[in-house]
Amino acid sequence: MTSPAPKETGLLAPSAEAAQGFVDAFLLEFPGPLSQEAALPWKVPGAPLSQDEAEGELRELALGFLGSRNVPLPLACSLTHEAVTQFLQADLSVFRHLPKQEEVEGEEQEEEEDGVSVSLLDAESLRRCLFNKLWEICSQWQKQMPPPSRWASHPWLTSIHAIRNTRRKMEDRHVSLPAFNQLFGFCDQVDRAYFAVFDGHGGVDAANYAAVHVHVNVARHPEVTRDPAEALRAGFKQTDEMFLRKARREKLHSGTTGVCAFLVGRTIHMAWLGDSQVMLVQQGRALVLMEPHKPERQDEKERIEALGGFVSYMDCWRVNGTLAVSRAIGDAFQKPYVSGEADVASHELTGTEDYLLLACDGFFDSVPHDEVAGLVRDFLVQSEGSALRVAEELVAAARERGSRDNITVLVVFLRDPQELLKDWIPAAADAH
Repeated sequence: MTSPAPKETGLLAPSAEAAQGFVDAFLLEFPGPLSQEAALPWKVPGAPLSQDEAEGELRELALGFLGSRNVPLPLACSLTHEAVTQFLQADLSVFRHLPKQEEVEGEEQEEEEDGVSVSLLDAESLRRCLFNKLWEICSQWQKQMPPPSRWASHPWLTSIHAIRNTRRKMEDRHVSLPAFNQLFGFCDQVDRAYFAVFDGHGGVDAANYAAVHVHVNVARHPEVTRDPAEALRAGFKQTDEMFLRKARREKLHSGTTGVCAFLVGRTIHMAWLGDSQVMLVQQGRALVLMEPHKPERQDEKERIEALGGFVSYMDCWRVNGTLAVSRAIGDAFQKPYVSGEADVASHELTGTEDYLLLACDGFFDSVPHDEVAGLVRDFLVQSEGSALRVAEELVAAARERGSRDNITVLVVFLRDPQELLKDWIPAAADAH
């Protein structure tokens, strides 16, 4: 989920009329389920999937398809949850991908070495059946629409901006899921929202993969409601293991750092690998909640050397003379020196917090933590409290200060920007 342009979102439940309007339009465009010969309404890579990849890939596909038709996010998440949940109750072995003989022999060897099943599923068949399940759900909802309260959630206001900058490729990815409960069918009274930034290197495959699968692995962890921080830690680890198996199958060499914030009730749970970071601003003051994983960090250096690796300086500190981060998803050729074990932390909210900011190193290497609050305050004062372009302005500030890397900034407001403005204006007058 990336954004080439600034984006501000406030999560509002769609009206029953808007939901009914989408369902009617969808069924008018697609009067019946797709036949085996009909073209799919999306263009996505068709690489075979393992069974543990199916849920994440199908959820991402359905959300992307519905988003392309401007379906309100809470409704899109509810539709996606219903379709994917019902679909996964079927026996997926009927979608088994039948590879060539030489590929079969390679897969059997991998199963012996890793002790895990690598039986693959045909992606096109899965996606065709998923679309038909979406069509079936829409047909049911046209006759009896679920109550709008089912789509209600906390109206998180976010501002997101991401640019390739001077790099040849854009290898950042980000995720904004304020409707986490709707996407995974949580029916309790606890608000949940998930936000993440992934900064890929050596290609975009690992960042893409993490953006699709980490939150799914978190949501499916048995401790997600009792110990969200442990679910985050395990979600990163499971995603790393899944991607390493895919990397061996498809000969991929990329990796990605990652940072995520999981808001559960009045607590922020964070997990991170590498040098993407999350910070919290409270009453105009920056609170640093984490320490990035860099090879020169003493504990990281000692861990790498204890495993038989080394840390050397080549324009910056690097693991074994290659990577400038000491933890990441992927990077199979540098495991175990580059660890896939995420660090986690939790922070209780008091109601006085202004906003969260998640960003990759392309931002934080150029803009110090203690300057972020002042920049955001100036932008909001100039825009009279409009948060639309806050992330874009922060990205521009990083560029002006010399950043040449991909830059992604994701701001989650914990208080209304208009309220923040009311607090700042008297303070600014007193200071003057």
